[in-house]
Amino acid sequence: MNNDILVPLDVPANMHDEYRKNYDAMTRGTGKLMLFAGDQKVEHLNDDFVGDLAHEDAADPEHLFKVADAANIGVFATQLGMIARYGMDYKEVPYMVKMNSKTHLVKTSQKDPLSLAWYDLEQVASFKKRSGLNILGVGFTVYCGSEFEATMLREAAQLIFKAHEHGLVTCLWMYPRGTAVADEKDPHLVAGAAGVAATLGSDFAKVNYPKAEGANEQQRALDFQEAIVAAGRTKVVCAGGSSKDNESFLKELYDQLHVSGAMGNATGRNIHQKSFDEAVKMTNAIYALTIEDASVEEAVKMLA
Repeated sequence: MNNDILVPLDVPANMHDEYRKNYDAMTRGTGKLMLFAGDQKVEHLNDDFVGDLAHEDAADPEHLFKVADAANIGVFATQLGMIARYGMDYKEVPYMVKMNSKTHLVKTSQKDPLSLAWYDLEQVASFKKRSGLNILGVGFTVYCGSEFEATMLREAAQLIFKAHEHGLVTCLWMYPRGTAVADEKDPHLVAGAAGVAATLGSDFAKVNYPKAEGANEQQRALDFQEAIVAAGRTKVVCAGGSSKDNESFLKELYDQLHVSGAMGNATGRNIHQKSFDEAVKMTNAIYALTIEDASVEEAVKMLA
């Protein structure tokens, strides 16, 4: 166990070793996070699991668990109900419980987004103890700019404080969204959201990759540096977004890590929309880039 891990002051002294153990396991001893995101069964309903972009393997929810079990990852994030249904067959998977989720059916034009917690931390802690599963942390989405942001901010703050009391690691999905938000991928706004995650005391912040109008890929990576600096000791990881060709995705990820200074990634569709074999290869390539400091060329070769 890495004793050099920075332990936040809201982690009780008797939980320092538990926190270090969970953080070390989630980041594979590197401090960088490779998060396999599997919360889209709620967020996007079935849109990501059938259709032209999705392989037929993706239609079965167990596909997510099979990939998480077979491939190299830091942590697999999904809802507690999914973990309860499949976890007995995938006991070695490192889990992050996604504590809140909402569908995309209600559009911002109809109502600003509000995503409330489904469970409290005590329920998660009880489930972890009873199930014996490898639950390392919890995740929560905050929509900065929503007229309901105050409610989500308070829930996030309470969740992080209580999670740290149990030695669990936290990650906030920080998405500027609502009628007050003109461009949710504006680099300055993304940086602001990352800074909010820091004030909430989260260990990691998951943000969308910013894109300023007219910016090329190099400028985009440089723009992302603002968010890394704004988050301070909260480490920023970038959401993978919609599926794109493998080499372009890996090159973009490399720039996020080595130009911008991100400390990991959170990838969903670019993994689980593939067949099982291809998804495992892609996950291992992403892991190699993120955790093992592989080059793009080395990662691409892993896909063959």
